[in-house]
Amino acid sequence: METINSRLKNWASILDEKTREQAITASRMPFIFPHLALMPDAHLGKGATVGSVIPTLGAIIPAAVGVDIGCGMIAVKTQYTSRQLPKNRKPLREDIERAIPLSAGKYNRKVVATAAPRIAELVKTARKAGFDPADYAGNWELQLGSLGSGNHFIEVTLDEDENVWLFLHSGSRGVGNRIATKHIKVAQQVAKKYWIELPDPDLAYLVEGTEEFDAYIRELRWAQQFALLNREEMMDRVIRQFSEWVGGEVRELERINCHHNFTEKEAHFGKSVWISRKGAIRAREGDPGLIPGSMGTASYVVVGKGNAVAMDSSPHGAGREYSRSAARKTFSVEQLREAMKGIEYRDSEAFIDEIPGAYKPIDQVMEDASELVAVRHKLRQIINVKGD
Repeated sequence: METINSRLKNWASILDEKTREQAITASRMPFIFPHLALMPDAHLGKGATVGSVIPTLGAIIPAAVGVDIGCGMIAVKTQYTSRQLPKNRKPLREDIERAIPLSAGKYNRKVVATAAPRIAELVKTARKAGFDPADYAGNWELQLGSLGSGNHFIEVTLDEDENVWLFLHSGSRGVGNRIATKHIKVAQQVAKKYWIELPDPDLAYLVEGTEEFDAYIRELRWAQQFALLNREEMMDRVIRQFSEWVGGEVRELERINCHHNFTEKEAHFGKSVWISRKGAIRAREGDPGLIPGSMGTASYVVVGKGNAVAMDSSPHGAGREYSRSAARKTFSVEQLREAMKGIEYRDSEAFIDEIPGAYKPIDQVMEDASELVAVRHKLRQIINVKGD
């Protein structure tokens, strides 16, 4: 761990200068307490660095939570081993692609039976929160159980003992994005109204006790619940397709579902603070967690060590070294194919910006995180599903 200044602690051994400068700027906001913590996967973000833990007193920066509120991971350990799997993996990949809408703007055509009780739960929560999600997205019910694009994925993986784990990454989809975008704009409007000077417009904040703050928290919590249930719904569908592929029922030996873009009220360093984890998971002592690599590299099942200086947090993944546009200029389809050898995936140039080489080496990230989490399992992919 490196102390950059009294208000910024850093666990990233790979950290470019622009990311460092962005983190320093955010750490100087007057309500940061006691310091901002940079995770090993830290990279440039909007306003605040992706891969950072931002504790605040009496205020929250909506852009520091991010536009994919509640984004995170879910994994299920099954009773199957690699020896029990059919040789041809393509049918399972294609079945998953048919069962779950992929890509940005792709949603379900109708509400399926498994999604109905989850949607009912979200309707009840929204009523209690005093808002209608349809004001943000008229089709929000159809978004539950859809993946998205970018670095979101569904995978079948094997651990060090050849046990099969089902693994996926997604968040609150279009409805969560619109909720986040609205409140980022509200925070910026508040800053203009009160002549608040900011080092970056995306560091605009909402003050606790105001109507704007309370509205954001209510809708943020709803979006976080949507994201969690979205992952549950997709995992149930993946299990169903996997069960048909292997010709037997799936017994869940373990299920882990954790956010890595979220805000909660927590106690740290003797005070009650708002903790915004932007690309970081909660890693209190004993907390189970999931840290994925990029497509084609390892992912990890971990347990938290409860590092107080890191405010009980750890990285959420590999972290980008190349922007999407830079990756497309740097890497080729042939390099992607080479990186994905032995993994069943949809061969498409759309995924060049997700090539493992565009990310930090996940093993280095995990070495940097050794003070934060202990590794329980190292997973390798055998099937990868992504949206364009």
